[in-house]
Amino acid sequence: MAVNIYDVAKLSGVSIATVSRVVNGSTKVSEKTRRKVLDVMEQCGYTPNVFARGLGLDSMKTIGILCPDISDAFIAQAVAFLEERLHQYEYDCILGCSGYDLEAKEAHTKMLLSKRIDALILVSSTYAGREGHPEDVKYIKEAAKQTPVFLINGFVEGKNIYCSFCDDFKATYDVTSGFIRRGKKKILFLCDSYSYSASKKMAGYEAALRDAGYPIRGELKFYTKNRIHHVRDMLLSHKNLEFDSVVATDDGLAIGALKYANVKGLKVPDDIGIAGYNNSQLSVGCEPELTSVDNHLEKMCNDTVDYMLRVLQGDTDVPPQNEVVCEIKKRCTTDF
Repeated sequence: MAVNIYDVAKLSGVSIATVSRVVNGSTKVSEKTRRKVLDVMEQCGYTPNVFARGLGLDSMKTIGILCPDISDAFIAQAVAFLEERLHQYEYDCILGCSGYDLEAKEAHTKMLLSKRIDALILVSSTYAGREGHPEDVKYIKEAAKQTPVFLINGFVEGKNIYCSFCDDFKATYDVTSGFIRRGKKKILFLCDSYSYSASKKMAGYEAALRDAGYPIRGELKFYTKNRIHHVRDMLLSHKNLEFDSVVATDDGLAIGALKYANVKGLKVPDDIGIAGYNNSQLSVGCEPELTSVDNHLEKMCNDTVDYMLRVLQGDTDVPPQNEVVCEIKKRCTTDF
């Protein structure tokens, strides 16, 4: 059985934080304690992935970044923010694209860990797994025994795992409530996944309907590919579908609904209101410009890097959860 940092701490009679300081070369550890920890590491054959073989104490200055699909606008922007921030601190990045299959996620995680990275950053709520399925995140908890793991836009509870996310529930609740205040009765929900973030958005949408005394209608909830023309054509194919507003979990989905409205000759926002999510460049690249929820992705990414640096420096007070407040950017597709 492989020895991990927790075993080393127990055998050395010190805290995990002290072991972390030793492997990071911190000057806050006495020579006696440092020698004791290194001796235990050598006896157990424990070599942290973040450092070169032979118990060298120089950081590899390399971070693993794992995402499911780099062609996704939200994910691509997140990776760009992360790389820019990491390069400011002279860290290199190794990028892996796992897709959405669980086995592929596990395989790509193992691949990045084998590169002796200092830390692993997971970009996308898909890595938080499905609600009620702990087996979806088992590999993340195993990875955290070898190196600090940071998750953007999702939450996984566990030792050495740090998560940054926005309040998707409240943001979607507020958007849906905005439509309700303007007299909208048939609010369509467009979603492209069953991820942690998507489930929170769905819950916010449903809560707003319940609080307003509206029924939750299954025929007004759609899971679909996040492709603009696909969304347009899918909505057009449902000839008997009636709705007067759209809450979408991504800007691409919302623009698909906007194209549907154009084909149907509907005035936006008078006949139909549309709101997207992520406040991407797509939201200002369409006409009319799209109301969208800004989840402050850049702040999430910067916070993640800042927390990562603190953890690598042996800071034991880094919060495992970092919730970022969302903001609705009101533009021309809504009147609330």
